[in-house]
Amino acid sequence: MTNEIRWNTTLDEKLESDLLSDGPFCSFELFKMAYETSKKLATPDFKGLHSPQYLPQIEFLPHQIKSAQTVIEQMNGRAILADEVGLGKTIEAGLILKEYMIRGLVKKVLILAPASLVNQWVGEMNQKFYIPAAAQRKTHIWDYEVVVSSIDTAKRAPHREIILDTEYDMIIIDEAHKLKNHKTKNYEFVQQLKKKYCLLLTATPVQNHLVDIFNLVSILKPGHLGNYEDFTKQFGKNRNQLSNDEHLKSLVKKVMIRHRREETGVDWTKRHVETISLEFSKEEQEAYDFLSRITSGGFAFANITLLRELCSSREACFLSIQNMLKNEDIHPERAEQLKEMVHYIEQMPHHSKAKKVVEFLSNAKKDEKFIIFTEYRATQYYLQWYLQQHGITSVPFRGGFKRSKKDWMRHLFQTQAQVLIATEAGGEGINLQFCSNIINYDLPWNPMRLEQRIGRVHRFGQKEDVHIYNFAVQHTIEDHVLSLLYEKINLFQRVVGNLDAILEKLHLNDMESEIQSIISKASSPGEMKVQLENLSSVISYAQDQEVQDGTSGAS
Repeated sequence: MTNEIRWNTTLDEKLESDLLSDGPFCSFELFKMAYETSKKLATPDFKGLHSPQYLPQIEFLPHQIKSAQTVIEQMNGRAILADEVGLGKTIEAGLILKEYMIRGLVKKVLILAPASLVNQWVGEMNQKFYIPAAAQRKTHIWDYEVVVSSIDTAKRAPHREIILDTEYDMIIIDEAHKLKNHKTKNYEFVQQLKKKYCLLLTATPVQNHLVDIFNLVSILKPGHLGNYEDFTKQFGKNRNQLSNDEHLKSLVKKVMIRHRREETGVDWTKRHVETISLEFSKEEQEAYDFLSRITSGGFAFANITLLRELCSSREACFLSIQNMLKNEDIHPERAEQLKEMVHYIEQMPHHSKAKKVVEFLSNAKKDEKFIIFTEYRATQYYLQWYLQQHGITSVPFRGGFKRSKKDWMRHLFQTQAQVLIATEAGGEGINLQFCSNIINYDLPWNPMRLEQRIGRVHRFGQKEDVHIYNFAVQHTIEDHVLSLLYEKINLFQRVVGNLDAILEKLHLNDMESEIQSIISKASSPGEMKVQLENLSSVISYAQDQEVQDGTSGAS
C-alpha cells in the first residue's frame, strides 16, 4: 500500500491573496534593508572574533584576544580566567560576553563581584563595551538584562529566590578563589545558579590545596575532575600533582586559561624597589625587648602577631593585648606580663615608622601620590590622624566600607588627597594605576598578597615606572623576614606566579605558613635567623635551577 502525497496549497493561496490585496507585508526597500542588515550581523562560522570590530576604542592585547577565542571555540563558554594580576581578566570577560551577545547567544547576564568592585564592573561594561549593565542596590533590578551584584547581596532573601528561579545565559564571577571552600554558603549558592555559560576570574586558582581547583572546576563542569572523594584520595593536599600529573594537567587546561606577564609580550614599566630601614627609639626598643622576652614559648601565633603589631603601631599592639586580657581563661602570670607591657606602651612616643613616613612624604613632590599599605586597622586610624597633624592629606580604604564609600574614597584619592591608606582590601581588584608609588608600611608574609598590592598600580595601562618602598625597623621580626627572605630571593622584582611554582616543587604549601612555623618553633632569635636563611637559600637555588632549565630548553 503506497502512501498518498497531498500537496498543501494553503501557503500559495495566502501569498496570492496578500499580493492581490497589497499586504500585509513591508515594502521591498524595507525588506532589502533588513536583508542587508541580517547579512552584516550574520556569523558565517564559529571561528574568530567579531566583537573587536565594534569596539575600536579598546586596544586589546594579543593574549586577551587569544583567551576569548579559546573560551568560545574550545571551552563552550565555561572557563576559569586565571591570568596573573594586572593582565586584564575583566577585559577578557567583557570581550567574551560582548561576542556572545553579538552572536545572539547571550541576553540575560549576572555578574557577581566583591562589593568594592561592583561599580567598577558596571563602569567597564557600560563605557568600554557598550553593554547596558546596572548595579543591584536597594531597589530590585533583577529584571534588567545585565545585573552586577555582590554575592553577599545576591544570596540574601528576597534576592536569592528571584535569582535562583532565573535562567541566566551567562554568569561571571570575579575573585572566584573566594569560592574555594565547597562547604560555604557562597559556594552552595553559586552551585545552584542556572547558567548556560560561566566565567570564573581569579589570579590564584590554587592557593594552598589542590582541592581548590577541584571546587572551582566543579562550578563550571560538575564531574569533569571526578567526584570529591576520589579526587582528594588520589591527590590529597599535594599541589605538586597539578604540575606532575599529566592527565590532571590536561583536564584542567580544558577549562582554565592562565597567562604570565613574561608570556604576553607587553613592554611593562619597571619596578624600582627601595628598603627604608629605621631604628626604634629608646622607649620603643625597651618595649620590643620586653615583649620578646614575655612571648618566648607558648601562644606562638599570638606572640608573633604582637611583635608584628608593635612594629606597626602602639595602637595595634595595645588593642590586641586588651582583647587578650578580656579572656577569662588567661593565666594570671600571663595577665600580669601583658599589663606590664601596657605600661611600656604608655611610655612610648609617636611611632618611629610613622615619623619616617612623614619625613619621606614631606620630601616628595606635592602632586605625587602614594598608597600606604598596612596590615592593621588601628594603624590605619593612627596614620591618618598623624599625617593630618603634619599637613598631609589622606583618605582611608578598607573592607568594612560600603561600596559607595569605597568609590568615593578612590575618587578623593585621585582628585584631591596625596595619600591613600589601605588595609588589605585595597589589594584586591581595584585599579589605581593613576598612582605609581607604594609604601609597604607593614610587610605581608603571603607573597600573593604582596603581588596583589603591587598589581593595583603595576598593571596594563600604567605609564610610569612603579616605585615600591619597604619600611622596616632594624633588628625586629619584620627586618629578619625582609632581609633574610624577601630581598634575598628578589621577591619584589619577580612575578609571584613563578615563586608559586617553585614552592610546589619544594613541597611547601605557602610562604606565610613556612615563616610562621620557623619563627614559632625557633628556640632563639639566632636559630630563627639560621632557619630563615636556609629557607631563602633553598628557594634561591630552585630559582637559579628554573632559569637554567628555561635557558637550556630555549637553546
